[in-house]
Amino acid sequence: MNPSVLIVEDDKNTRQGLRQALSRPGWKIFTAADGYRAEDILKSEAVDLILADLRMPGMSGLELLKKCRRLTPSPLFIVMTAYGTVETAVKAMKEGAYDYLTKPVNLDQLEILISRALKGKSLEAENIYLREQLEKKFGFENITGQSAKMEEIFELIRQIRNSRSTVLISGESGTGKELVARAIHQQSDRKNEPFVPIHCASLAPTLLESELFGHEKGAFTGAVTSKKGRLEIAAGGTVFLDEISEIPAEVQVKLLRFLETHEFERVGGTKPIPVDIRLLAATNADLEELMKRGEFREDLYYRLNVIRIHLPPLRERREDIPLLVRRFLAEFSRQNKKKSASITPRAMYLLQSYDWPGNVRELKNCLESMVVLAKKSVLDADDLPPQIRGSEIALSPDPVSLNLKTAGKELIQRALSLTGNNKTRAARLLGISRRTLYRKLDSYGLKNAENA
Repeated sequence: MNPSVLIVEDDKNTRQGLRQALSRPGWKIFTAADGYRAEDILKSEAVDLILADLRMPGMSGLELLKKCRRLTPSPLFIVMTAYGTVETAVKAMKEGAYDYLTKPVNLDQLEILISRALKGKSLEAENIYLREQLEKKFGFENITGQSAKMEEIFELIRQIRNSRSTVLISGESGTGKELVARAIHQQSDRKNEPFVPIHCASLAPTLLESELFGHEKGAFTGAVTSKKGRLEIAAGGTVFLDEISEIPAEVQVKLLRFLETHEFERVGGTKPIPVDIRLLAATNADLEELMKRGEFREDLYYRLNVIRIHLPPLRERREDIPLLVRRFLAEFSRQNKKKSASITPRAMYLLQSYDWPGNVRELKNCLESMVVLAKKSVLDADDLPPQIRGSEIALSPDPVSLNLKTAGKELIQRALSLTGNNKTRAARLLGISRRTLYRKLDSYGLKNAENA
């Protein structure tokens, strides 16, 4: 890091002396005789650290500090004062100063202080960068993935997060549709407002309308008081309707009207209630097929399907499985107060070979069971459920061809496919050395397989 430092000091000799003391190869040193000239420099130069006198003509060091706190990113600020009272120092620190020095400045002390400040700033910048990269690479909130398909979804979430448009999230059960909905909410400008999920299939049709829109006192038997619905409770925030295909026809009509007018009436009420919410919906059913059968309104479908996010099943993003496995193993080891669990390459290979009909939810439940039941911290193929251990057998569709050489060849081809022809990773999955892998590639006539 080649830092830039701005020295603001009205005494010329002190200013020049500090400049000389701080001169280093690659460092940029700027000087200003007062706060106004310092402001001019800050308009055109990115400054990492400001060393400023507290008492200067025109604009004091504290005034300059307050203005610098509004900059993004805000530079570090060290104040110098000949009046080294506790009150002056406390005031400067409260306004955001990193530290202070008394004059005349001890140059050794100054060097140590600046070195510590810049090192801290560098670490902070690095942490911010790493967090941004992790978010970009591995997703938002609790969504985990680094495959191309998941990166496309993360980018789409970034694009639509502040939109008011409805979003329809589709995908098989267990793919993480509610996690995506929560991520959209948490990334949006509504994140400080309520996120209200409604699982439509868990509510009886007679209750769903009341849960969504609320009801007035006496609207039906048992309605002894008025009640706000989920739409009112979520005002300003986001409502997530899971399993939207389960909404009965009469509620579909009322939901469509709300999406068109942004207002509704409680059950048993006549007064329109306007509310500002963003609606997200999810389904694992084929809504297009339901429309053809007359079980889902076409006009509601098009209102919901303004933006579509389709979550791929886990079998279509197998490269994400190791990342998910590491995350869940760490999570369940911590929850169960066990030594951090790891997994052998062989077991990982079998996890990546299995088709996961229950998707991420099934993988998560599988790993939780393994961690809880394991007698050792390194989990192997024997710790896997029987159906996953059996996934290795179906390598060839022709049982007659399942001799040792054929099975070995197919195992290697599967490992290369799973790792994108990366020989090092394939060898690790197979539990053999890279040299052994190359020898087997040669013996199986796969020597010319594409190099990674």
